[in-house]
Amino acid sequence: MVLDKLGRALHGALQKLTRATHVDERAIKELVREVQRALLQADVNVELVLGLTKRIEKRALGEKLPPGMGRKEHVIKIVYEELSAFLGKPAELRLQPGKSTVLLMVGLQGSGKTTSVAKLAAHFKKRGFKVGIVCADTFRPGAYEQIKQLVEQSGIKVFGDPRAKDPIKLAKEGVEKLKRENTELILVDSAGRHRKEEALMEEMRQIADAVKPDEVILVLDATLGQQAREQAAAFKKATDVGSILVTKLDGTAKGGGALSAVAATGAPIKFVGTGEHIDDLETFVPERFVARLLGMGDIETLLRKIREATETEKLKPTDVKAIMAGKLTLRDVYDQLEAMSKMGPLSKLMQLIPGVGVSVPEEQMRVGEKKLKRFKVIMQSMTKEELENPKLLNSSRIRRIARGSGTTEAEVKELLKQYEFMKRFIKTFAKGRTPRFGPWGKLVKEMSKGTMPSPGKREG
Repeated sequence: MVLDKLGRALHGALQKLTRATHVDERAIKELVREVQRALLQADVNVELVLGLTKRIEKRALGEKLPPGMGRKEHVIKIVYEELSAFLGKPAELRLQPGKSTVLLMVGLQGSGKTTSVAKLAAHFKKRGFKVGIVCADTFRPGAYEQIKQLVEQSGIKVFGDPRAKDPIKLAKEGVEKLKRENTELILVDSAGRHRKEEALMEEMRQIADAVKPDEVILVLDATLGQQAREQAAAFKKATDVGSILVTKLDGTAKGGGALSAVAATGAPIKFVGTGEHIDDLETFVPERFVARLLGMGDIETLLRKIREATETEKLKPTDVKAIMAGKLTLRDVYDQLEAMSKMGPLSKLMQLIPGVGVSVPEEQMRVGEKKLKRFKVIMQSMTKEELENPKLLNSSRIRRIARGSGTTEAEVKELLKQYEFMKRFIKTFAKGRTPRFGPWGKLVKEMSKGTMPSPGKREG
């Protein structure tokens, strides 16, 4: 999970509050201390932490309860709002269909810039835009081959010349060529540089002058922690940085420090890298990000992932009606597991479900992932008739399937048990009953209706 330790610490602090008999001044001060401890352990600047927690404490002790909301829910809402505002305002990158938008990508050596260029290209290609990349990195051997390899499966065009010596000329020619081909998003990958290397910083300025980008995106490594603020300021001084993309957010304890440090510069964070896979890139929306940290989930992102994973294999209305009526087959289950595997690891999907992501132990998540893979192997050993009609599965068929899949009869029976549970669950859901969202169900419902006040506008 992204910022796993921070998320679990914050979730634990709020869980203590929800279990408290009375939410008095003592309970609120204890919550504030827990939040302080969690943020400091995530490498967030001490002054920023003290300012944030003072606002939380002042509001929690001084504000009147909104109608229909209990004290516990109100305090959770305050923590959610203040953390969201702390991480900056949402700043979406909007493209205009039919018009070329040029983005110049800059960053330190080793920050993950080239990989981020490929992720951004895939991100917008999935959304129906015509995307092209200009490799203007003539400094690092193999840069052109790397970017081509990263995007070749996505069918994204890459302009470059591994023998070229002039990055400014190369960048200008590439942008002009892709514009003539009506490319809607043109990503210019520049050479990685150090903020103290004046020659490289000057080259970056010259590329920006030559291609006249609509926006300069600075790629920052989350492992920098609080130092990210200094790096962002140095790049902002050299060229007109419009937004930030933070990488490697999944593999560092310093991610909280990097995010808060960058937000403190006033430069909007538009994207975050959440893993090594080309699909591991997300639009950074502070409210959604904080909701996941606190265990409130992110239903909107989950639904988008489901849509993207299943867009090429849409079910017919008749199939949907049959499934909702409880006529689910093992073939349907297999198809859904296939779609899920395209959406990414189970642990990342679980973060998006309210009350689940931060409460399920990591080891349990790994076991669950292995089990789902085993279920797929078991179903691959079944005949077409067995997948369509699981009632055919008697003891002799179960023995055959277990041998063919290299599993045990107990595992085959466990799959059938889970299948029956899924059928009952879908039937219940179809009758209009909804699953519970954990200790802050009311808040999640308010968020889904869009009735929560903007985190940027603090009360009191």
